[in-house]
Amino acid sequence: MATASKAVDWQHYAAEHNSILESFTAPRPSVTQRIEAGKALRGRVSRSSFAEHTPPAKRKDPVAILEEQAKSRLPQLVPLRYARMLASPFAFLRGGAAIMAQDLSPSEVTGIAVQACGDMHVANFGLFASAERNLVFGINDFDETLRGPWEWDLKRLVTSAVVAGQFLGADRGDCESFSRSVAAEYRERIREYAHMGYLQTWYATIQEQDLLDAISPKLRRRLEKILAKAKRGSHLQVLDKMTDLVDSKQRIVESAPFVVRESVTQRGTPIKKALGNFLGKYLASLPPGRRTLISRYQILDVARKVVGVGSVGTRCWILFMQGVDEGDPLFLQVKEAQESVLAPYVDDVPFDNQGFRVVAGQRLIQGAPDILLGWGTSEGRDFYVRQLRDMKGGYGFDPESWTRQGFEEYCALCGWALALAHAKSGDAAMITGYVGRSESLDDALTKFAFAYSEQNERDYEELQKAARLHRISVAKVA
Repeated sequence: MATASKAVDWQHYAAEHNSILESFTAPRPSVTQRIEAGKALRGRVSRSSFAEHTPPAKRKDPVAILEEQAKSRLPQLVPLRYARMLASPFAFLRGGAAIMAQDLSPSEVTGIAVQACGDMHVANFGLFASAERNLVFGINDFDETLRGPWEWDLKRLVTSAVVAGQFLGADRGDCESFSRSVAAEYRERIREYAHMGYLQTWYATIQEQDLLDAISPKLRRRLEKILAKAKRGSHLQVLDKMTDLVDSKQRIVESAPFVVRESVTQRGTPIKKALGNFLGKYLASLPPGRRTLISRYQILDVARKVVGVGSVGTRCWILFMQGVDEGDPLFLQVKEAQESVLAPYVDDVPFDNQGFRVVAGQRLIQGAPDILLGWGTSEGRDFYVRQLRDMKGGYGFDPESWTRQGFEEYCALCGWALALAHAKSGDAAMITGYVGRSESLDDALTKFAFAYSEQNERDYEELQKAARLHRISVAKVA
C-alpha cells in the first residue's frame, strides 16, 4: 500500500511540473494581439459606461459601514477617526474606502485584473527613498491592496482629484481639468509601458529627474524645494521631532491620544512579552540579509501612534531603535492590517496573514519598496512593518498656498504613477487597447467623478447628521 501511494504521489508531482513547464513554453500573444484583445472588450463594456454611477440596489448606510469597521478597532480611538473624517468631504472620501468599494462593486468591468491599491486617492502618493537612496514618486499606502479590477483604482483616483479640488477652492472647470489630467496621463503612460519589456517595466520608477522633466519650468523651483525637504526627512529628523531626554535617556515623547506609551496590550499582555513574540515572526518574514541588518539595532522605546484618516483606530506601534550610536537611529512602524475593503467584492485567494497581503502587494506595485518591509502576528492580529520615515514627502493640500497649475500637474503625476503600478501587475497592452488614444475614457471618467463627488457629499452629510444626533461619538481634538 505504501509503495502504491508513493507511486501516485510521484505521478502527481510529474504531472504538476509538466504543467508548469507547459505554461512557460506555451506561445505568448504579441503586444499587438493583446492591444487588439483589449480593444475588442469595448464591445462588451463600452468606455462611455464608465460615466455611470448607479448606487447598489441595497446600498448599505455609509455610517453603518464605518460603525461595522469600528467594531474591530480600539474603541477609545474611533471618535478620533470620525473627527478626522468630518474635517471636510475630502477627508471623508479618504477615510471612506469601504463605502466607495461597495459603490464600485456592481459596475461593469473589463475583466483585466491588476494588483489594485484599493484606496486610491490623490493624497496616497508621495516621495520616498529607494534602496539605492534615490528619491522616487509613487503610491505610498497599501493597506487595502488586493488583486482586482483596474477600473476601480482609476475611478477612485479621478473622483479624489475632483473632491480635493473642491476642498482647495477650485471651480467646476478647474476640477474637470484635474480629473482629465489624471485620466489622460494614465492613458498615455500605460501605452508606453505596454511596449516596454517586462524587466524594463519591473525596474521602472518615477525618479527625481523624471519629475523635474515633467513639471513646467514655472513650477520647477517649488518642486526642487519639496525634493530638498524630502531628502532631509530622515530618521534623524524623526529623532528630533518624536523624542526627548527623559531621565538622561532618549525616549519617545507622549502626546495623548496621538502618541501613547502603553505598559500592556489590549489583552493585558506586557508590552515586552508581546513585542518579543512578534519580533520572532517579523524576522522570519525577512530575507537573511535584512534579518542580519535589523538584528544589529537595539530597541530603546515603544509607543502606540495614531496614523492617517481611514486607519485611525487600528493598532499601530512605533519602535525607536539605535544602531552604532545616537547618530544612527531607526524608527519602525508596526501597523495592523485588516481584511481589504475590496475582499467582499473580488474572487481572490484568501491570505492567511493580512500583513503579508499588504507587503506582497507593495512589493509588486511600488517598484522601490522599503528594504525592511515585513509582517507578523500578535495576539491573533496581523501586522506589517515598515520604516516610519525615509526621505518621504508629498503634496500639501493647503487651500491657502495651492495653485491651479501646480495641482493639475500633480494630478498628472498621480495618473502616471497609477499606470506604472498597473503595468507592473497587470496586462498593460490589454488595458491600453481598451482605453485607446481618444479622450472618450477621459470624458466618461470625469462625468463619473462629478457624480460620485455628489454621492460623497451626501454621505458626508449623513456622518454630520449622525454626529449631531449623537449616533456616533466624535473627539473634540482631531
